[in-house]
Amino acid sequence: MAIETTPGPVVEPIGSGVAGADVRVAPSANASEKTLLVLEAALTHARFMDVVEATGLAKATTHRILSTLVDRRFVAVAADGSYLPGPKILSLAGQALARIDISAIAQPFVDALVEKVHCTVHVGVVNGDEIVYLIRSDSDKPYQMPSRVGHAIPMHSSGIGKVVLSSYTDDGLERFVARAGLPRRTEHTITSIEGLRAEIATVRELGYALDREENVPGVGCVAAPIRDHTGSITYGLSISTLTLEHTVEQIEAMSVLAVETADKISAALGYTPDPTT
Repeated sequence: MAIETTPGPVVEPIGSGVAGADVRVAPSANASEKTLLVLEAALTHARFMDVVEATGLAKATTHRILSTLVDRRFVAVAADGSYLPGPKILSLAGQALARIDISAIAQPFVDALVEKVHCTVHVGVVNGDEIVYLIRSDSDKPYQMPSRVGHAIPMHSSGIGKVVLSSYTDDGLERFVARAGLPRRTEHTITSIEGLRAEIATVRELGYALDREENVPGVGCVAAPIRDHTGSITYGLSISTLTLEHTVEQIEAMSVLAVETADKISAALGYTPDPTT
């Protein structure tokens, strides 16, 4: 049996040629930390040597931990010898996902954003062909936005709706328009498929969307996508304000904070960006 040697640096990102960035084990890692490292590597790497390389552990140690994880059904072995998530980890993942409450997860991030921008912040979710508000957090301003939790708004005329639509394929966008239409909400609402295509192309390029009084007269917003653990965009976050108080340029300048906060919520939901994209 091979003798375990002292592992490498404390934190060393490596390029193993497989998806995701890996972190080698710290020299001071205890047995529990090593087990968690091997479990994470086995769930993201199919081959034994990839798991070894990802963790920085000795082959004997990696094999011993993997054998325990297989016995306990956290990891499964396919017919070709590759590793797969085991039934135990899948069951636990399903239970954890069923308990996710995005409102509870997002609220602290939303409150922190309100303190920075002194505007109303919404979090919404797609429901059919509409957006439903899950969170509305108001600032210290003497007015409130004409919105409420549970209120449904059209997708084509709202910032959150646009960031969700930006994840649709071109065919999916066409089908959405065929189903929902493009009803006029204000004189600024986009009501043509050509106009919506151009707008969504801009949202994809920028990574955020603007509502220029398209849903409610006198109200503008900037919105950013929130991704779930699969990377799907079914949620969005928006910063809303009166156009009497902020110009479109000033609203757009808040896009950095909107995207930053949405990314934090995405991470809290389990989303990990692909470093290769």
